[in-house]
Amino acid sequence: MQTHELATGKGNGSNAASRALGLVCSAVLALSGCSSVPRTDFPVDLAKLQDQALASDQKVTAIPLTPGNIDRYSAPRSRNKSATNISNIGSWTYKVGVGDVLDVVVWDHPELTSPAGENRSPEESGLRVGVDGTFFYPYVGTMEAAGRTPEQIRKDLAEKLVRFIPDPQIVVRVVSYNSQAVSVTGEVEGASRQYLTEQPLTLLDAIDASGGITDTADASRVTVRRQGRVFEVNLEEFLESGNVRGNPLLQDGDVVSVPKRRLEEAYLLGQLVKPSTIDLSVEDVTLTQALTRVGGLVEDRADARGVFVFRNTPTGVMVFQLDVVTPLAFLVGTKFVLWPEDVVYVTTAPVSKWNALITSLLPSLTITSSSLSVARNVQ
Repeated sequence: MQTHELATGKGNGSNAASRALGLVCSAVLALSGCSSVPRTDFPVDLAKLQDQALASDQKVTAIPLTPGNIDRYSAPRSRNKSATNISNIGSWTYKVGVGDVLDVVVWDHPELTSPAGENRSPEESGLRVGVDGTFFYPYVGTMEAAGRTPEQIRKDLAEKLVRFIPDPQIVVRVVSYNSQAVSVTGEVEGASRQYLTEQPLTLLDAIDASGGITDTADASRVTVRRQGRVFEVNLEEFLESGNVRGNPLLQDGDVVSVPKRRLEEAYLLGQLVKPSTIDLSVEDVTLTQALTRVGGLVEDRADARGVFVFRNTPTGVMVFQLDVVTPLAFLVGTKFVLWPEDVVYVTTAPVSKWNALITSLLPSLTITSSSLSVARNVQ
C-alpha cells in the first residue's frame, strides 16, 4: 500500500517533506554565499603578502609587534608646528595719537586744570587730540601731541607756561585710549578689538581678553598680520615651555588670527564594539588606548590574533600585527603610537562565520520545520 501511494503520487506527506528539504538546501546554498564573513587565515603568509604587493607595484613590510621590537615604535611622532618668525619688542612706550583724550592738571591753578566735576568724568572733560595731532590749551595755544609720549607733552607744556606761571607743576596723562588698537579673530571665544594703553599688550593677553581659545583652536599656528606681512607665532611653545618668542608684544594695527586645529585621525575598523575614528591632533594615542576608546574587540566575533595597523609611508606600506590572544599583549600595544591616517583593522574569528550562517538560517529553518511537521501529520 505504501509503495503504491508513492508510485501514484498519493503520498502528499512525502511530497511536502521533499519540498521542505529542497527549501533548506536552497537556503543553505544561498546563505553560504551571501552571509559569509571575511576572515584572515593564520599564521599570515608574509611571502604571499609580499608577492601581492609586488604585483600591485607597492612595497609592503609586515612587522609582528613583540616586546623585543616595540621600543622602535614607541617614540612620540614629530609634529609639524609653526616656527615663530616675528620680532619680540623688548620694551613698550605708548605715544599719544589722534582721538586720545588727555587730562592736564596744573597744581595750584584750578583755572588751567581740565574742569572735571561731579557729573563729568576726566574722559568727558579732557582734551581730545584732533585729526591734525594737536590740542588747544589756554595761554599756550596749539600743542603738538601725536607721536609724543605724555612726558614729552608735559615738558613742552611746562616750558611754554613758565612765561605765565613761575615753576609750573604739571601732570599730563591719557584718560581715554582711542588711537591705537589690535584685532583678535579666529578660534577665540569672542572676536574683539582691543585698544593699546601704556601697559604693554602681549599676544596671550590679547587672546585672554577675547575669552581665550576654543577647544578646536591650534595655538601652535597663530598668525599676526603686521604692516602688510604675515608672521607665524607658536603660542603653544610659550604655554608649554615658557619660550618668550611665542608670546610677542603687539603693535598698533596688528591682526591676530587663531586658526582651527587641523584634523588628524586614525581609523578603527573591523570587529570592534564601536568602529570609529580617533583624533590625534591634540595628543599622542597608543594602539591600546585607541582600542579601549572604541569599546575593545567584539569577543564572540574578533580574532585576537588579527589586530592589524596599516601605515602608508614614503617607502611603502607597513603592516603591523598585534597578537592579543593573551592580555599581556595589550601591554605591548600601550607603547605603539598611532600616526594620522593609520588604519587599524580587527579581523573576524573563523567560528563567527558559522555562527553568522546559523543565525541567518533560523527563519528558513523555522519555516522548514513547520513544513516537515505538516508532512508527518499527513503521513
